Amino acid sequence: MNLIEELRWRGLIQDIMPGTAEQLNKEMTSGYIGFDPTADSLHIGSLVPILLLVHMQRAGHKPYALVGGATGMVGDPTGKSEERNLLSADVLEKNQAGVKKQLAKFLDFDPAKPNAAVMVNNYDWFKNMGFLEFIRDAGKHITVNYMMAKDSVKKRLQGDAGLSFTEFTYQLIQGYDFYWLYTNMNCKLQMGGSDQWGNITTGTEFIRRKAGGEAFAFTCPLMTKADGGKFGKTEKGNVWLDPEKTTPYQFYQFWFNASDDDAKKWIKIFTFLKEDEINTLIEANDSDPAARLLQKTLAKEITTFVHGEDGYLSAMETTQKIFANKSADADSLSEQDLEEMEGIVKCSFDKNALETTDIISFLAATNIFPSKGEARKTVQNGGVSINRKKVEDIQQKMTLSMLLHGRYLLVQKGKKNFYLVTVA
Repeated sequence: MNLIEELRWRGLIQDIMPGTAEQLNKEMTSGYIGFDPTADSLHIGSLVPILLLVHMQRAGHKPYALVGGATGMVGDPTGKSEERNLLSADVLEKNQAGVKKQLAKFLDFDPAKPNAAVMVNNYDWFKNMGFLEFIRDAGKHITVNYMMAKDSVKKRLQGDAGLSFTEFTYQLIQGYDFYWLYTNMNCKLQMGGSDQWGNITTGTEFIRRKAGGEAFAFTCPLMTKADGGKFGKTEKGNVWLDPEKTTPYQFYQFWFNASDDDAKKWIKIFTFLKEDEINTLIEANDSDPAARLLQKTLAKEITTFVHGEDGYLSAMETTQKIFANKSADADSLSEQDLEEMEGIVKCSFDKNALETTDIISFLAATNIFPSKGEARKTVQNGGVSINRKKVEDIQQKMTLSMLLHGRYLLVQKGKKNFYLVTVA
């Protein structure tokens, strides 16, 4: 199966430029995706572009990962209603180092191989280019009419926030990136999310007008959730690829908690399982949804891909301790078990105040609930457990005898939220 066919059945192709499939079938082709260095870690929204590069390399093509050191200083109007904050050179440098370290886990950068992955930073070719040089060499090849016709520009011009000249020039800079990679690295393909189609086609137009060449492109759909929620977001914010920001346990749980509809779509996109394996899994899941076979497989495959076998085993160990034997007494958890549990929120409470505090005040004071009213309502609905025992009385008083190992309380809110309160 060729690369485009593989990506298409997985649901990873939205827009594609004519001739792209033929180019990829004809010869080893260099292609790139840009990564935005707005943080020192990528998050799961970056997984699709990472996977596109991995699929590309597996198919024998040469992947380039462009870290936008220059474009990170400018901003991108695409899909945003407001101009974003620009980053300093020091912050960008730190973020770029973090992104490079993560990409090295997924792509083969061995220079001995003809299709070795390459990382580039567009700041390298922009840092010595003056404004006059840029508008002479780049600006005259793309008309304002062409730039104004882009949907991302139209939407911002029609909105209240408007569009600064800085962000208006973004597509010229991204277009020049493609031109530079085309002329210096023989890079003929650019990929990205569907919101980048306008910027990407500016690059192909740049190459046509300035170099008289032909370049290619395709985009993938933006990830969505079946319930309309934002993909990659939880109550705590982004799901990061850095285990220091999102533990392997938290990462695993994000995928495990996917709905059946999302899991059916995501298992094609985020794993390398074959089509017949996936169809078999979907059939098995449809016949016994309660077993959550689809979600377990999805979570295992993607956690192993991102965090390795050790990360997956660590996530499963934590899952086992928290979930597997909920009927067992919490005293069976050792002090080390409690301290080393990943993915549970840790907070503290004053030991001297414990025995004069009722359960509702305790839950609010530890910020497990934002208010006493919400805590009371959840307790009344049977949604709170302490040390694996359901709280049934909103008048219940806290006591020192409840403490595990003389200092801990394991609190569960709903099905998925766990808190370890250290009382000292």
